[in-house]
Amino acid sequence: MKAAVSAFGSYIEPIAGDITDKTSVKKALKGVRVIICTEKMGMLAEAKNLKGIEHIILLSQLAVFKSGGGIQAFMNEKAKKLAEAGEIAVITSGVSYTIVRAGSLQDKPGGQRGFNFKEGCAGKGTLSREDAAAICVEALDSPAKEGLIFEVVNGEETVQNWNEIFSSLANSGNQE
Repeated sequence: MKAAVSAFGSYIEPIAGDITDKTSVKKALKGVRVIICTEKMGMLAEAKNLKGIEHIILLSQLAVFKSGGGIQAFMNEKAKKLAEAGEIAVITSGVSYTIVRAGSLQDKPGGQRGFNFKEGCAGKGTLSREDAAAICVEALDSPAKEGLIFEVVNGEETVQNWNEIFSSLANSGNQE
């Protein structure tokens, strides 16, 4: 949590809580307008808990789990089902959402490479955790009118203006 505060300052307020505990969720969401979720949605997605929430940003690994075959597919089945459930919960929440389908997350420094937003890239590529976090924070300023789902991995495309990228992704048919 200290790392998030030092990296993003007063722009975000990280809150620790237990998404399986109704009291914890209610307390954590009081006065919150935007949720960035990097794990299971749990009780966050229940309609009564979303009062006042304007935008949900979900970092999803669904594309990674869908891409595997053979024994890898068997080993990832539970994670795939959890990722699918998380995406469905966000999509059906009634709140504007952005789902970032990242490639396999890597513990490497962010800001070293560009990006690739092509459909299908997340099942084969990688993305640094720092870059994934930065993309989620950038999405705070660009809420989709209804919903936006896109894939991203590290690649060659340099991003100068995130609002233009999100708008382009929405206009290219990735808006759900």
